[in-house]
Amino acid sequence: MTKTKKRWIQAVLALCVIALGGFCMIKLTQSRPRIQKQKPDVPLVVVRTMAVQTAPRCVTVKGEGTVRPLREINLASQVDGKIVSMAPSLINGGWFKKGDVLLVIEPEDYRLAVILARSKVKNSESLLRMAEEESKAAREEWFQLYVDDSAEGKIPPPLVLKQPQLDAARAKLAADKADLKKAVLYLERTRIRAPFDGRVEKENVDLGQYVRPGEKLATIFSTESAEIVVPLDNESLKWFHVPDFTPGQGPGAPATVRARIAGKERSWKGRVVRAEGKLDEQTRMVRVVVRVDDPYATRPPLAMGLFVTVEIQGHEIPHLSILPRSALREGNVVWVVDPDGRLRYRKVEVARIEGDQVQVSSGLRNGDRVVISHLKTVTDGMAVRPISMKEEGPS
Repeated sequence: MTKTKKRWIQAVLALCVIALGGFCMIKLTQSRPRIQKQKPDVPLVVVRTMAVQTAPRCVTVKGEGTVRPLREINLASQVDGKIVSMAPSLINGGWFKKGDVLLVIEPEDYRLAVILARSKVKNSESLLRMAEEESKAAREEWFQLYVDDSAEGKIPPPLVLKQPQLDAARAKLAADKADLKKAVLYLERTRIRAPFDGRVEKENVDLGQYVRPGEKLATIFSTESAEIVVPLDNESLKWFHVPDFTPGQGPGAPATVRARIAGKERSWKGRVVRAEGKLDEQTRMVRVVVRVDDPYATRPPLAMGLFVTVEIQGHEIPHLSILPRSALREGNVVWVVDPDGRLRYRKVEVARIEGDQVQVSSGLRNGDRVVISHLKTVTDGMAVRPISMKEEGPS
């Protein structure tokens, strides 16, 4: 076979292969299913929701303040002298009971003064008795000298009865008794006693020191009650009762005092007792006073100077619901997801906003799903995919 014939055969075979491939390709293309155009589904916006729980609840008004004692005084002496005795409790932080002797000033000079005053009283009593006897004798002598009828029914003149001497003796006795009472009082004041149950904040005296009347010896405070002054805005006072300030009778609103001390959160029960006399001129806040009885009964105690949070229990609202601050939108509006999965605007009445909580008094029903997540673009009636806080799990 010649070369030319071989080339023609190869060319024919190549053309057959190409034709067969083209035929197969056409068949495969014709047998492929036609793709139909479909409109993609628009994904729903995912929102976090919480179920509303309405119930009769009391409005809670929160504030902060510093614990201070009900009574705090500077202990001072009323007499002068040298300190000869000090109670062991008269140290910073020491405890004492009402009537305990905290300090003793050297009493010897005052004891001598009492003895001298008593002797003067005895002498004055003797002089008075002598004056009374002389007056009585003068009266009898006068009636013996004037026994005629003209003397009947008449009273002897005061000079005859020695009335001036008698009055002077009585006055001297009264003055000497007053001096005795004063000397005894000074002697009693050499023993400085605690005026109430309390603690020592600071002591400024030591044994052997000479003190003068009015000199500050120590600072003490009572432990029977503690008070917290809570500044509140004027609108907050409509929710609870302040005696002699807001309308109504009876005791003030109950309160709970909370603080972190000794590594744990503690709470104490208290009550609103009054409002201070003046509003703060700079902030225009009303300074409400909350009192806690027996603050040192617990361990650790409600210590003086501790910074605390106060929760005052206000009036009860029949259908109060508490929402996070993120659920409230501008204009007192919340977003509620209806049963069809659509977001709806809902106007509510806000009782109070405390920190990160909103107290809603009306506008919501029990079981409503409120949106608490933030969205950039929102329309009333838009479809959403709600996820409750329980389904979402901890973040």
